[in-house]
Amino acid sequence: MSSKVDLKSQPGLKVLIAGAGIGGLTAAIALRRQGHQVEVFERSRFANEIGAAIHLTPNANGLLKRIGVDPLQHGAVRTEQIRDFKSDGELNFTTNIAQFADTWQHEWLLIHRAHLHEALRATALDPGQGRPVILHTSSTVVSVDARAASVTLEDGRAFHGDVVLGADGVHSKARYHIAGQEVKAFSSGKNAFRFLVPRKQFLEDPETAELAEDLGSVDMWHSDDSKVVIYPCVNNQVFNFVCIHPENLSDTGISGGWDQSAGKDTLMNIYKDFEPRVRKALGKADRETLKVWPLLDMQTLPRWVNDHLALLGDAAHPFLPYRGSGGAMAIEDGISLAIMLSDAKREEIPERLKLYEKARHERVTIIQDYTRESAKRRLPMEEAMAMLSFIHDHDEWDYSTQILRKHRWAQSPRVYYRQPAVFGPMPGPRQDFWGTSRTAASTKATFRTASITFKTSRPLLRNLLPNESYSFVGKGSIAYATLSQTTLDNLDWLAGGGYNHLGLYIHGVQYKSSDGQVVEASYLPVLFEDLADPIISGREELGFPKVFSTIDVQQRQDSYHVTASWRGAVWGRVSLTGLRDEKPVENPSPKPNLFVHRYMPHVGKDAKGKPEAEYAVVVDGDADAALVPSVIKRVRIAKHGSFQIDELDWNQLPTLHHVISRLAEIPVHDVVDCKVIDGEGVVDVSSARKI
Repeated sequence: MSSKVDLKSQPGLKVLIAGAGIGGLTAAIALRRQGHQVEVFERSRFANEIGAAIHLTPNANGLLKRIGVDPLQHGAVRTEQIRDFKSDGELNFTTNIAQFADTWQHEWLLIHRAHLHEALRATALDPGQGRPVILHTSSTVVSVDARAASVTLEDGRAFHGDVVLGADGVHSKARYHIAGQEVKAFSSGKNAFRFLVPRKQFLEDPETAELAEDLGSVDMWHSDDSKVVIYPCVNNQVFNFVCIHPENLSDTGISGGWDQSAGKDTLMNIYKDFEPRVRKALGKADRETLKVWPLLDMQTLPRWVNDHLALLGDAAHPFLPYRGSGGAMAIEDGISLAIMLSDAKREEIPERLKLYEKARHERVTIIQDYTRESAKRRLPMEEAMAMLSFIHDHDEWDYSTQILRKHRWAQSPRVYYRQPAVFGPMPGPRQDFWGTSRTAASTKATFRTASITFKTSRPLLRNLLPNESYSFVGKGSIAYATLSQTTLDNLDWLAGGGYNHLGLYIHGVQYKSSDGQVVEASYLPVLFEDLADPIISGREELGFPKVFSTIDVQQRQDSYHVTASWRGAVWGRVSLTGLRDEKPVENPSPKPNLFVHRYMPHVGKDAKGKPEAEYAVVVDGDADAALVPSVIKRVRIAKHGSFQIDELDWNQLPTLHHVISRLAEIPVHDVVDCKVIDGEGVVDVSSARKI
């Protein structure tokens, strides 16, 4: 799997979204870019976003840029500072945002909500990546079938898809089909006036000009129960006002909806005790466009998904406007949903939606609780900064991608992991990245093995056995061993490539376990290979004693020569001459078993010489051959076979001298057999097991 979610076109799902607000359009854009067919149903003629301006905190701004929306191209303003005043004008503190900006990947922006909405709408509908979103305006969704993934509109029309996303706001109709009952928003006890004033009017008035001098400044004034927030948008040419106060002072209930006209006299009366600059600024509000906004809250939903339906944005979690996170959380929701549905099949949708809930529910609930607490009291600076970091430092794209990635890995629990394990299952000879066996492909791999079997000293080879649990079968001072070099090719796990290995195989060895079980096999004390990938996979997955050396093979008409070296220092030569063809023996049986001794050192300087793991491993030759039968294509018998091992010194072999010098001690009393075998079908050694 790619390290990032693939947004290239693919057959995709049919996605129905109720609501064309910020969250719904964000989801629509991200989903269309993945190749999904997206239809959005908006109750208004054009989804007239209200609320004047919105914070795009770094966590939200970065996500918008990922889906092709750059807020700076649509009048967004960089947040430069935050000034906090008491209601009488006394300055509590000034925070320079530049001191934090270097810790965030993206900027903290302020943007007119309508401009952001138009940018999202245009991106959703334009002819860019993926199929353009189909937007149905004046189309109110009144009912949802979570199982069938269908929506019914107010006019009776029904639309069917693969998944439905409820982005239909705080008065959501989709919510009922998650909760199974009506869950309605309730008043938080506060209302807010929201309106816009041109910056020019501030500059022309000596009493307010000072407030307009510093660009990108978010200014706040607090009394015991009320608050005024002023910040710029539209390229610093317009100021946005948010004036929060007890609801009884403006006599607006939640039944009136989000967008209600309000009296300017009421506004001025509520803030009559605030400092003169603030009162003068509030006096610039346009009576015709002044609106009051009931601040609504809702009980925390225990779940946001049901079958093929998911909620996002205010439909799932309406926010109070105390930390500028309502829009940001809707954007994060939309991105998370798109990530989770990136390559989903229809039957996988319920499971993927649960992953979305897993990614989002806890984070959103924590931030919701924090905004509620912010409404009740002034938070200490340390607490406020900790939550600021929690909100702004997050990247939902990366977070949701990792949750989906781990979910995919978990679908194949019986897979090999090895270092670096954080990147997921490791492909190798026995599995691909998804854990699928390579057995079938291994039958087409080829091998050429040149071997010299010889008579040698049992007492000397006994010194290469790991411990007293290993011994030779029978009595005597003679032992037999084989020096074997193999060239592998057409390996599926190496994309058709191959490599060489060279090993010493000591025959006639037995292992007696602590319970008295005795197993016989050949023993492999060392295996040299000329490619890192099989060395690492063999050491970590199987316990094989693999090390690196360059292995060069030269084959002529009647001879075969091998040279083994380390960075130009040649330490071994193998030669088979006088080769003649012999009729292959079909499926020789039984296949020999093989011992290796796994040893993994403990970490830490105080644990030198103490293994983390140490035990015997046996490879069942017959079991491996049953999975991947080897077909012998050609056998050539050599008239002469010989090898030479040069121990060199520590300067020439700084990491291998201790190994090569021991191999150089092995005497050759007689060459018993030497041959070259070509065949097809390379075993994956998956039968290896701990004894």
